[in-house]
Amino acid sequence: MVSFELNDTKKIGIGLTGFGVFFSFLGIIFFFDKGLLAMGNILFLSGLMLTIGLKSTLQFFAKPKNYKGTASFVVGFFLVLIGWPFFGMILEAYGFMVLFSGFWPTISVFLQRLPVVGWIFRRPSVTSFFNGYRGRRVPV
Repeated sequence: MVSFELNDTKKIGIGLTGFGVFFSFLGIIFFFDKGLLAMGNILFLSGLMLTIGLKSTLQFFAKPKNYKGTASFVVGFFLVLIGWPFFGMILEAYGFMVLFSGFWPTISVFLQRLPVVGWIFRRPSVTSFFNGYRGRRVPV
């Protein structure tokens, strides 16, 4: 079994990532509020850097197979910052799907083990949806 050491820096990174997702969700709920979306993006990226490390983060975004996802994520981030949150979030969502599509199997196992709503993700239709993406990347 692989152990994952959870030091204080990683705990802070996970918290910042969670707050980033929360602020992004609030920004979308409040009709694409650019302040909340920008705060969510900054918190998400800083949390990711603290969780996996600066070098690993830069290596992940700089992989040749991740160039399209990285470019669309960065352009979307810039569009949110300059005041075009709707188009920026569309580009960021595309970039997020391209960059993190390899993590679907891990996400599905995590969702299936959640205490209250895990039974929903263990249903055959949902499981077949996640298994359809196992080992594949989103086509670009």
